[in-house]
Amino acid sequence: MIGGRGVEEMPSGPKPWETARGAAEFPLADWFLRALILIGICGIFYYIFAVRVYQPLLHSAEKHHWAGFLVRPSILWALMGVLMLCFRTLLWFSYRPKPAADMRTAPAMTVIIPAYNEGAMVAKTIASVAAAKYPRDRLEIVVIDDGSKDDTWEHIEGAVARCADRVTTVRFPQNRGKRAALEEGFHRARGEVVVTIDSDSEIDSDTLLAIAGPFRDPKVGAVAGKVLVHNRRSGVIPRMLHVRFILSFDFLRSAQSTYGTVYCCPGALSAYRTSVVREVLPFWREQKFLGVECTYGEDRALTNFILGEGYDSVYQGTARVRTLVPENYGKLCRMYLRWDRSYIREEIRFARIVWKRPPVKALIAALDVTITNLRYPVGYATMALLAVFAVDDPTTILRVLSAMGIMTSLNMLYYLRSELSWDFLFGIFYAYFSFFTLFWIFPYALLTVRSRSWLTR
Repeated sequence: MIGGRGVEEMPSGPKPWETARGAAEFPLADWFLRALILIGICGIFYYIFAVRVYQPLLHSAEKHHWAGFLVRPSILWALMGVLMLCFRTLLWFSYRPKPAADMRTAPAMTVIIPAYNEGAMVAKTIASVAAAKYPRDRLEIVVIDDGSKDDTWEHIEGAVARCADRVTTVRFPQNRGKRAALEEGFHRARGEVVVTIDSDSEIDSDTLLAIAGPFRDPKVGAVAGKVLVHNRRSGVIPRMLHVRFILSFDFLRSAQSTYGTVYCCPGALSAYRTSVVREVLPFWREQKFLGVECTYGEDRALTNFILGEGYDSVYQGTARVRTLVPENYGKLCRMYLRWDRSYIREEIRFARIVWKRPPVKALIAALDVTITNLRYPVGYATMALLAVFAVDDPTTILRVLSAMGIMTSLNMLYYLRSELSWDFLFGIFYAYFSFFTLFWIFPYALLTVRSRSWLTR
């Protein structure tokens, strides 16, 4: 048995995610959106290649012969991108979450919550886990205070006092980093499944049962939960990120899950087979890149290690968590810098790992990441070309911005299938916001990839 006499059930009212409804819940609307998406893909293909965008670019390239070697590869990449979008869409249509575990047969589970300078929010995280539906004798909660300098420890103690004896607490005398905190939790875990939850997040009452479900399949080593924005109503940036998160999880990770290769199981909510984690734990903890110890991107790194051991990683859309996101531009940039540095490092590692996957899964994943990563050189080359071509024909920029709006509007159909909300307008705005204000993030991350700064606080 895990845990002692258990935790008194805590009241849990309806959450925003429990009342948000998407078109997928209405069969007629769902089929209408599916048809609209497929028609939209065909329309965008025609618009980009036959009418408005690349014809003017080709005409301009004839005047600037040196530009031809960039325009034509970008056309080829765009063609591959449209075909990949079609393929991802078909995978997305076929995705179904796995059935949740039931109260009688749910595996023993350990939930790890690492915290650093989180303040009162950590108490809400602990409370949401304690209130979740799960067999009392098969759940333990491990909370690690990673040397916080504020009142985080007091809030942890207060939450534990309300949660009886199911919670184990650890307090580091000084900050050692998130990997060290998670490692401590992994070593202490007694469950067959270990779940990691960020200390600025709250889970749905059904999340733990849902995220345990896929582990019925012995090939599954890691499960990604669905991440939503906790402070969604706090400004334009959180609203934009909410739409982006929906697309990242309900579209991209749904498609990846169909071939058992979700590239990143997020720190906000993920579950792992404990025996598998312990196989890779020493390598993950001591990971270095270009001779420098890795201090961020622990979630993507752990996913890669598990994929490298031959296990699948899948997405469970019914396991949901709300997490705090940046509310201003400076914090947003720091978050993206951290993510992009981790992305660069782990994409290089994945290029070696992917060939260890079964042949069909390896082929799909290799094509996916190759076409996806080509967006960087092609995208920046296209931006440079636009600056040149705009001198000859200023309307070229308007055509490209128009095509961007149309493509983004198509993406919003994917969003509406998950959530019928006017926030899709913020998703359209985000496309232009990122184009004009975040274009510098990836090049800077590439130049500073060896940096050890967390850039979180």
